[in-house]
Amino acid sequence: MKTLLREPLLHFLVIGALLFVLFDVVGGGTGGGTQRIVVGAGQIAQLEAGFTKTWQRAPNEAELKDLVDEWVREEIATREAMALGLERDDTVIRRRLRQKFEFMTEDQLDAAPPSEAELQAFLDTYPDNFRREPRLSFRQVMLDPQRRGAALNEDARELLARLQAAGADADLGALGALGDSRLLPEVLADASLRDVARLFGEAFAGELLKVEPGRWSGPLRSGYGVHLVLVTAREAGGLPALADVRPLVERDFMADRRRRALDARYASMLERYRVVVEPRPTPPGPGVPQ
Repeated sequence: MKTLLREPLLHFLVIGALLFVLFDVVGGGTGGGTQRIVVGAGQIAQLEAGFTKTWQRAPNEAELKDLVDEWVREEIATREAMALGLERDDTVIRRRLRQKFEFMTEDQLDAAPPSEAELQAFLDTYPDNFRREPRLSFRQVMLDPQRRGAALNEDARELLARLQAAGADADLGALGALGDSRLLPEVLADASLRDVARLFGEAFAGELLKVEPGRWSGPLRSGYGVHLVLVTAREAGGLPALADVRPLVERDFMADRRRRALDARYASMLERYRVVVEPRPTPPGPGVPQ
């Protein structure tokens, strides 16, 4: 027996067997050994829930078996593809892995709701993100320079006098045909200054802010012609109180908190890596064959 134990061939066989078992346990290859795939109760419940959401009914036994079989095929394909390194140079997979990593990281961050003081400080730091535009309601009558020619200014004065005499509450339809329609809206209600500028131009919108509400005024010029306007309501813009925009401020505050925390996490993890950026090859000079 002692002679057998000293036999080099036996030592070689024992060591080989141990290596084979170790290789099988760690799954060191796609061709040898048996790797375990466990389809747990949680995974089955997830498959059932997905089927039910899609088809509005629970799967029967045959359908559930197909779901499990398909999941197992996907698991096998994923493991084999990763064993071959197929994910390493795939941009889509890299982006998806990064996305999942960042989602997981964000879920682990402090989710405590912000205090009123934090929200107010955030609003004061980024006021332009929450500043309200002026809003206006107005009526307008347009005169077309191409149709009016040299009489444009005189026609505008006469029409303005008629409108002012009729008053702010006058029924324009009772005054007959007014202005030269260019398919522009005659009435705008609660429009933002940006919307007014988009329709009539920046210069017109700026001048409209100076018009006295409740009285026909003008003419104001736009790219279409000259306009007589009646501002019926005007709400000044500016920075609102926190109470008026709290949901928006809280949403942006939480997004900013997650971004800052994720930046800090990346900075911390970067310390474990040594990043080497290789120099770009110098392009050949003129006349040098490539």
